[in-house]
Amino acid sequence: MNKQYYNSNNTKERLLYAACSLIKKKGFDKIVVEDITKKAGVAKGTFYTYFKRKEDIVLEISRKPFDEITLELEKMADADFIERLIIYFKKFIQCVEECGLEIYRQWIRDIIVPERIPKNIDGEKWNYDVLMLSEILNIAIQNKELKPDTPVGDLTHIIITELYGMMTCWCISNGIFKPSEHADKFCKIQLKQIFKPYLTGI
Repeated sequence: MNKQYYNSNNTKERLLYAACSLIKKKGFDKIVVEDITKKAGVAKGTFYTYFKRKEDIVLEISRKPFDEITLELEKMADADFIERLIIYFKKFIQCVEECGLEIYRQWIRDIIVPERIPKNIDGEKWNYDVLMLSEILNIAIQNKELKPDTPVGDLTHIIITELYGMMTCWCISNGIFKPSEHADKFCKIQLKQIFKPYLTGI
């Protein structure tokens, strides 16, 4: 990796960090691009080297932590299916919680009508999440952890809607509960029960 790339990447990271901390503290609507660049210690025009509009930096902030989920699951290739699923569910919610309430309020506003945002991964976020979880289930079928007739599509939608519902309720309730605590409860009380009829080891 050359020095120019490193410096460019470092500048983008500073902008992301500055935006994240400002949005958490003040909310998205109360900051402007100049606030972000000032906190990051860069010229205002630098922002537009990486982002077309203020909303785009929220999409980048909310997307970034999800790369960790993929890496975590890759390390757990030999782990029990339910254990992998619990990690996926908890890490998903952990990413949301760590980004903060204000980030996700804006993120939901941005993606609620996918046609309004630039054509990228965020416009396809639902499909991205469905594909990722479906892959976990299909691998479990290949590994004979789940029965061949497991309804992958139906189960995937149940889990994804639970995740999105938890995220949305957190925003609607003004953050009166910790999503990670509810994720723990869901995993302990419901997750294994949902998959119990399809597990081959039972």
